[in-house]
Amino acid sequence: MAALWRYPVKSLGGEALEQLEFGPRGVHGDRLWAVRDVERDITATARRLPVLLTATARYCAPIAADAGPGNAPDVEITFPDGTVLRSDDPAVHAKLSELAGREMRLTALPPASDTSLHRLRPTDPANSPIASLRSDFGIADGQKLPDLSMMRISDLTLLARYSTPPGMFVDLAPVHVMSTASLATIGAELGEAALDVRRFRPNVLLDVDDPGDGLPESHWTGGHLTLGGVVLEVTMPTIRCVIPSRAQAGLEVDRRITRAVAERADRCLGSYCWVDSGGAVNVGDEVALTPHRHSVLADAARRGKRMVFGLATAVVDRVTR
Repeated sequence: MAALWRYPVKSLGGEALEQLEFGPRGVHGDRLWAVRDVERDITATARRLPVLLTATARYCAPIAADAGPGNAPDVEITFPDGTVLRSDDPAVHAKLSELAGREMRLTALPPASDTSLHRLRPTDPANSPIASLRSDFGIADGQKLPDLSMMRISDLTLLARYSTPPGMFVDLAPVHVMSTASLATIGAELGEAALDVRRFRPNVLLDVDDPGDGLPESHWTGGHLTLGGVVLEVTMPTIRCVIPSRAQAGLEVDRRITRAVAERADRCLGSYCWVDSGGAVNVGDEVALTPHRHSVLADAARRGKRMVFGLATAVVDRVTR
């Protein structure tokens, strides 16, 4: 186990920790806050508002076991100009608005039964679903879109109704895992020893040597990772958007990263996971992978989904241009 990260506020920089607690909704304390775009009435994301990445957040004190939806402990935000404000300071909203260039509000995660902050809102008619995908993933017209058939039907159905899963401010899965091998592989594409892991915002960074294709996570889907006393189900590869190329605190814009991930790793780097068995994980803990059992039926279902999604995407892309 090389490093562990928690992100108290969605789309802001996070905090590296020596230990994380995992439960059914992922990392304890992860993304219990978000920044609300007041004018658009949506939860802001760094995909559309990259300046958010230049601020960082941490909890003001160790968080209690009952922290979660409807009970978000106070956080402290450090802004690019060095200003530090707490979530209980009314001035934090004005400072976030100044950073973003429009009215924003720091918002705590509501109870899971309250979906008001998760529901999708009407968008600009000119901003079609396919145009949004292309913008988020940095894909030009004429380039192929990511293979969405790797996603579970239940997740696709949920994302058709909500911007983030109710009870969470994550985009999709509650845990994001990456390996040092994959970072080194993409770094080599750019002529660098390795890339700064902060660009990819994982919760868990594993120190993995890979004698194969240099992208070990791409082979983990369907398997289980054991980290100390925690067991994670590897659900799907992480489809990378434009965020790794954005500027962050101490990191400059580098658009080469999006291109390198697209060309070398087919736009996927890392793995999304769900928690099978919770507990504590420490930096330095042993890690084990239980590979998935190959299933002919699962392969056939995946091919069927890929065909359906490909046809649907082609139609929508043509109609909304």
